Amino acid sequence: MIRGPRALLAACVLAACAGGRLPEPRLADFHLSPIVPLPVSVERRPGELRLGELTAIVIPADAGADLHAATDTWSRAAAPVVGRALPIRVDDVAGAAIRLRRDGRASSNPEGYRLTVTTNGVDIRAPTDAGLFYGLQTLRQLFPVRVNGTRVLPAVAIEDAPRFRYRGMHLDVGRHFMPLEFIKKYIDLMALYKLNTFHWHLTEDQGWRLQIMRYPRLTEVGGCRKETVVAKNFNPFVGDGTPHCGFYTQEQAREIVQYARERFITVIPEIEMPGHSLAALAAYPELACTPGLFEVGARWGVFEDVLCPKKETLAFLEHVLDEVTRIFPGTYVHIGGDEVSKKRWQDSPIAQDIICREGLKDEHELQSWFIRSIESMLHARGRRLIGWDEILEGGLAPDATVMSWRGTQGGIAAARQGHDVIMTPNSHLYFDHYQAALEGEPLAIGGFSPLEKVYAFEPVPAELSSREARHILGAQANVWTEYMKTPEHVEYMVFPRMLALAEVVWSPRELRDWGHFQARLPSQLERLGALGVRYRPWR
Repeated sequence: MIRGPRALLAACVLAACAGGRLPEPRLADFHLSPIVPLPVSVERRPGELRLGELTAIVIPADAGADLHAATDTWSRAAAPVVGRALPIRVDDVAGAAIRLRRDGRASSNPEGYRLTVTTNGVDIRAPTDAGLFYGLQTLRQLFPVRVNGTRVLPAVAIEDAPRFRYRGMHLDVGRHFMPLEFIKKYIDLMALYKLNTFHWHLTEDQGWRLQIMRYPRLTEVGGCRKETVVAKNFNPFVGDGTPHCGFYTQEQAREIVQYARERFITVIPEIEMPGHSLAALAAYPELACTPGLFEVGARWGVFEDVLCPKKETLAFLEHVLDEVTRIFPGTYVHIGGDEVSKKRWQDSPIAQDIICREGLKDEHELQSWFIRSIESMLHARGRRLIGWDEILEGGLAPDATVMSWRGTQGGIAAARQGHDVIMTPNSHLYFDHYQAALEGEPLAIGGFSPLEKVYAFEPVPAELSSREARHILGAQANVWTEYMKTPEHVEYMVFPRMLALAEVVWSPRELRDWGHFQARLPSQLERLGALGVRYRPWR
């Protein structure tokens, strides 16, 4: 049952008593629009706007290039419903128009906005271009999916702002390479649901996917495995006998960065180290602690061969990161740090000499020493480090941000130490897990994370104090592609779960309601279908 207006109003009153800062809610009107993520406040007003009367989109004269490009993209996407692509103007026009205005009073949140639809047009106000962009995404969801009869919008007033500043989706292209056009489609769908960070997992044991000019063998050798394990046949190994290859040129990576930027999405590259590096070792075996030939991984799991923490390896990584940071201008670089087997380090005279020389306790502290060395490289290039929660072991690098994937405990520990945290627990936000009973579902890695469980996730653990909770930047869903060979399979695993995540990280906690979300879902699935998305049917 959909939660009624009285129950929702009570939730808002409770939020206000707890110190929450929400605009005055008009909760009885939420059912009038199937918007996802749910806005802070929706008020239905008298009248309606005929879309055919719209004449232009008016943007600020000093609008940034990203907003100008985003508005043009929006206009073309809305053309089938409006009747034509609306021209973009910087000078106001007579009659009905969509007017974007920068207004510092519209929201105290830099990504917040106010959207008003009247019989005279649409007014979107926000303190920043990002807020104006999110207002456009909400307006797009107010439009009908398909034209049926008269094209009209109900008069409405919406006030909105995100709960968290980090709202992410991850995609692993190391296990299975994904085409450039699909990466763009993935980013388009993220933008529609107001997600703002794309975590691009570019290197793995099974493939190195980013061109590095100084080290061409990373993609020539590391970008191609000779075959892939069939299903879950690990012992004995059964391969498909088909090479799996692919990488992105630096030009293509920059193209994705710009494409995302025009949708107000930041791209965070991940270069895995010191583990999950078998593809790099296949290309440059001298980076290992042991001699010998290495092959790009053809099976899944954790390998014992990892990067050796010697000066040659650190020099290699410094050169790699030098190129990576020139491609990706965002604040963060993700360096992995997860599932690092310590066996090769335990047996390595080089690694043991570093432990002795640096006064380290064990191999866990050696990993911390390694991570701190990488952090120094990133700081020298004006960047910050993100790693999976294993980087807590042996002591955390001073300025590192932690992605907590093994549940939330790593995030709790990091926040209590004063480190920023992004919650990505495999209990709720691993979209490679099954989302329904196994019968009839495509092969997945395991686990069970149905839509309702994703929607129920709360990024801020109750164990944290209000001071510690400020370190929770937001949350992210992870898409590991061991068993996803095609874009269509990725879409099936991601949708509609991405919509649940979007509401978790954007909407006020007090207003989230599973029944209400279900009522809005059919309209969203219709929209996804019209966009050519292969989603998992709901009900």
